[in-house]
Amino acid sequence: MSTSTPPGRLDAAAVSAEAEMVADAHRRMTRALGAVIVGQEHVLDLLLTALFCKGHCILEGVPGLAKTLMISSLSRLLSMSFSRIQFTPDLMPSDITGTEILQEDKATGQRELRFVQGPVFANLVLADEINRTPPKTQSALLQAMQEHHVTVAGRSFPLPNPFFVLGTQNPIESEGTYPLPEAQLDRFMFKISVDYPTLDDEIRIATSTTSRQSPRLEPVMGEADILRIQEVVRDVLVADPVASYAVRLARATRPGDPSASTDTRRFLTWGAGPRACQSLLLGAKARALLDGRPSVAFDDIRAVAKPVLRHRVVASFTAESEGVSTDQVIDRILAGLSESA
Repeated sequence: MSTSTPPGRLDAAAVSAEAEMVADAHRRMTRALGAVIVGQEHVLDLLLTALFCKGHCILEGVPGLAKTLMISSLSRLLSMSFSRIQFTPDLMPSDITGTEILQEDKATGQRELRFVQGPVFANLVLADEINRTPPKTQSALLQAMQEHHVTVAGRSFPLPNPFFVLGTQNPIESEGTYPLPEAQLDRFMFKISVDYPTLDDEIRIATSTTSRQSPRLEPVMGEADILRIQEVVRDVLVADPVASYAVRLARATRPGDPSASTDTRRFLTWGAGPRACQSLLLGAKARALLDGRPSVAFDDIRAVAKPVLRHRVVASFTAESEGVSTDQVIDRILAGLSESA
C-alpha cells in the first residue's frame, strides 16, 4: 500500500512547519489586540478559528462589551476590507446585497442598468443586531454565507475572498426582534457568548478608554496569508479515534439516538445535524494549528464543543422550566462521553 501524500496535500512535516508560523502570527495578533481589547482572549481565538475554517460566527452579549470594536480591530490586523450593516426592522434585502440603477451614458445618451454593490461585498461583514430584521432580509445573507455569491436580477456576483460574516445579538432584549430560523443558525459555525470582563480587566478598560492613549494597529496578515492558512487547516491530521469522538459527540445530542443519555432525552427536543460534525473537526484542526500543533487532540474537540453545538440543539420545556441551559447539557454530555468507542 502506498504511503505517499496525495497531490496538493501537505505531508506531516510541512503541516508542522506551517503550524509553527501560524502559531507565531497568532501570538503577534493576540499581543496587538491586547492593546485595544482588554480580556476576551477566548472570544478572539474563536473568531480566528472560524475565519481559518471559512466559517461564520454569531456573537451574543449585552451592549458595551466591545463586540464591534473587536471585529473592526480584527479587520485591521488582517488587512481585510470591513463593512458594518446595522440591522433594523425596515432593512430590505437590496440594502445588503446591492441593487441595479438606471444610468445614462452622457456621451451617447444611452441608458443601461448598472449593479451597485451593497455592504455585503467586503471581506469581513458585521451584521449588527442581526435578529432585529425580518426573516426575508435575514435570508439575504444565507446565499452569501453558504455559496459566497449573491444573485440580483438573475445575475450572479461573486463575493470577495476570504469572506467572513459576524452577526451580533443582544440576549436580554426580545421586543421587536425576529429569532433566526434554525436553518440559518446552522450556517454559523460558532455561536460565541461574550461575557462581562473580570474586575481587573474592567478597571483597565475604564482607565485606558478615558485617557489620551490611542494604540495603532498594524496589519499582521494579508489576504494571501489567510487563504493559505484556510488550505493548511484541511491538512491538519486527525486520528480515527478523535474523528469518531467528534461524531459520537454530535450524535449524543440527538434525543432519538440510541447513544443519547438520560439528560439528552430529558432536556433536549432536537439535536445537532451532520454539519456539527464538520464544524467540530474543522474547528479542532484550526485550534491545533493556532497552537502550533500538526494534529488534533481530544481536548481540541472539547474546546470547540459549546460554540459549535449551543445553537444547533433545542432545549425542551423541562430544561427551560428547571433553568438548565444548553451549555450545561453539553457539559453533561461531554462528562459522560468516553474517548474510546
